[in-house]
Amino acid sequence: MSDEAATATTAAETPAAEPLPHGLGASLPHADARAKTEGTFPYAADLWAEGLLWAAVLRSPHAHARIVSIDTTHARAMPGVRAVVTHEDVPGTSRHGRGTPDRPVFASEVVRHHGEPIAAVAADHPDTARMAAAAVIVEYEPLDPVTDPERAFEAEPLHPDGNLIRHIPLRHGDPDAAGEIVVEGLYRIGRQDPAPIGAEAGLAVPRPDGGVELYLASTDPHSDRNTAAACFGLPADRVKIVVTGVPGATADREDQGFQLPLGLLALRTGCPVKLTASREESFLGHAHRHPTLLRYRHHADAEGRLVKVEAQILLDAGAYADTSADALAAAVSFACGPYVVPNAFIEGWAVRTNNPPSGHVRGEGAMQVCAAYEAQMDKLAKKLGLDPAEVRLRNVLATGDVLPIGQTVTCPAPVAELLTAVRDFPLPALPKDGPEEDWLLPGGPEGAGEPGAVRRGVGYGLGMVHMLGAEGTDEVSTATVRVHDGVATVLCAAVESGQGFTTLARQIVQETLGIDEVHVAPVDTDQPPAGPGCRGRHTWVSGGAVERAAKMVRTQLLQPLAHQFGMSTELLQIADGKITSYDGVLSTTVAEALEGKELWATAQCRPHPTEPLDGAGQGDAFVGLAFCAIRAVVDVDVELGSVRVVELAVAQDVGRVLNPAQLVARIEGGVTQGVGIALTENLRTPRGLIRHPDLTGYALPTALDAPDIRIVKLVEERDVVAPFGAKPVSAVPVVTSPAAIASAVRAATGRPVNRLPIRPQAAVVNAR
Repeated sequence: MSDEAATATTAAETPAAEPLPHGLGASLPHADARAKTEGTFPYAADLWAEGLLWAAVLRSPHAHARIVSIDTTHARAMPGVRAVVTHEDVPGTSRHGRGTPDRPVFASEVVRHHGEPIAAVAADHPDTARMAAAAVIVEYEPLDPVTDPERAFEAEPLHPDGNLIRHIPLRHGDPDAAGEIVVEGLYRIGRQDPAPIGAEAGLAVPRPDGGVELYLASTDPHSDRNTAAACFGLPADRVKIVVTGVPGATADREDQGFQLPLGLLALRTGCPVKLTASREESFLGHAHRHPTLLRYRHHADAEGRLVKVEAQILLDAGAYADTSADALAAAVSFACGPYVVPNAFIEGWAVRTNNPPSGHVRGEGAMQVCAAYEAQMDKLAKKLGLDPAEVRLRNVLATGDVLPIGQTVTCPAPVAELLTAVRDFPLPALPKDGPEEDWLLPGGPEGAGEPGAVRRGVGYGLGMVHMLGAEGTDEVSTATVRVHDGVATVLCAAVESGQGFTTLARQIVQETLGIDEVHVAPVDTDQPPAGPGCRGRHTWVSGGAVERAAKMVRTQLLQPLAHQFGMSTELLQIADGKITSYDGVLSTTVAEALEGKELWATAQCRPHPTEPLDGAGQGDAFVGLAFCAIRAVVDVDVELGSVRVVELAVAQDVGRVLNPAQLVARIEGGVTQGVGIALTENLRTPRGLIRHPDLTGYALPTALDAPDIRIVKLVEERDVVAPFGAKPVSAVPVVTSPAAIASAVRAATGRPVNRLPIRPQAAVVNAR
């Protein structure tokens, strides 16, 4: 065959290029995926400005101490130092905080936690800034730290607002109700760090009008702007936050205590100032998951149906309140899990200690109680002689049931369907059924144990989370959609932190307007607020605002055509880039209809209101709920106590799949984060001091720790009150997987496993 013939044959046999993904339901790739994988995406740490100064922060080496004096003389005298600021240099409000503004910008009279900021320095070189910060002389009078949250009730007040942040006494049903079967347990959940991919960094640039612009990886820019303006003593319109590339966020990404010194130094020097935190500073500064102590007593009848749940939940908020009141509300509300419980009596407290501050981390409150109530369900199954899945199925929640807070579940709640799906999914092969070289011992490929000491366990976890804010939070987002020259642009202050909002916004506009080329504008505080990027808010609220704005533009586009043909716009449809009427009389392309036109619309989305919990812990506190079931299979070396997670089978109610590839990635990421919570992640703080604040001492799960994740079922039962009917997906597997893994370890060892992360000694069985 000639070369020409071969070429012709190859070309003829080459299939046509696949059309690009388009609209809702397609696996549209991230717009910035290529730049991030190639390392060309601009993050805050990459920023530069003419005349740049460098900042450093001096932090307390003590968990609790009285400040006798602060001497900045030597630091100010060092060559190259342009400014040193302390509490005396804060011109406006001296306190800040995500939920409760109780945290000082700089400590003045007392230090309440390890790493609390004392002073900040701006200099012409980063090394000079660090040396100058170290040259600030602080005389401390060390005080005994209060690190046990149970001691906080009787200890001297650590803060002018006292040690108790919030107490929720939940009362539901008959306090005298009792069951034939009673199981009890005491559980402890450790402190986890959100461990963002990149540590905090930012750039502050003074403005000619006396204001300042902050370039940050903020996930809630308008809230951060308002806090900064109050601290700087400026009106809000003279402080602007520009959101730079956010290198991943599973919590409140930016520590406000990091942002504020940066802006103060820029205003003081009149020069751009850059601050890049080390990983150690990141551990010291931002909020962590609440360590939690939980006491439970479950009552059930002889058939295993729950009669009453009693619990005490104590959250360690650390030195400041932050969002601890919200975390406590979630913990108390979901203390019984996705089960029907006719009688519930829960006491919940959040208290201040001298431990590092706690705050919003994915699944806060719900994760801690899930580990405890699922342990209780395992105990109940063992005492009754029932299969663990069966005892759960006899109690699962469904749409129309009532939560212990008195709120009726009106959203889809297919908990039984989820549990049945993971229970019936085939189990992975046992090691003896496959080649020996394919079997990984617990502890890794070179595990030190003996195969004869390895036992396999199967366990279950059922979890639930709330979506959006709670207890009367005014959830609202605003978006603008503009179309010009056949290109659509979305303006919305919803920050893309890895949850896929920019991709979703593009899909919504493509679906609604039939336009392929859609851009999402960078975020800054000149745009209307969209709120924080947590609890799936932007999928629901910001996505809903984009959809409404796009539909308004659609009406503007179709109205002239509908008027021309004497019909309503509802009789016209847009599909595959074409506009057609129901009867086929009208057929034109979107491009032709848009020619010469510029259309735009702005819309808001505000879900239905909620209400605070009352004095008995009752109220319609949540907009919606999401559920997940996970079956864990683990191998445990019962001599060494090492655990290998073999497989996690996941079933989840998602409402509607908007982007299949993105949804799978979010679920897998959440499940893997849960593996770390279950087995490795524990930020140790003896006497309130963070030990090993780095990614060597704090063990995150790696690719070698990631198990096989089998998504066995996605229930698409649309939530009628949610835009598109979709539910957020990433938080609930984080909540559920640690409980499932602990359940599997209990099944393998027979040990109670009442602490997370699971310590090796908890999985050791004296079998030999």
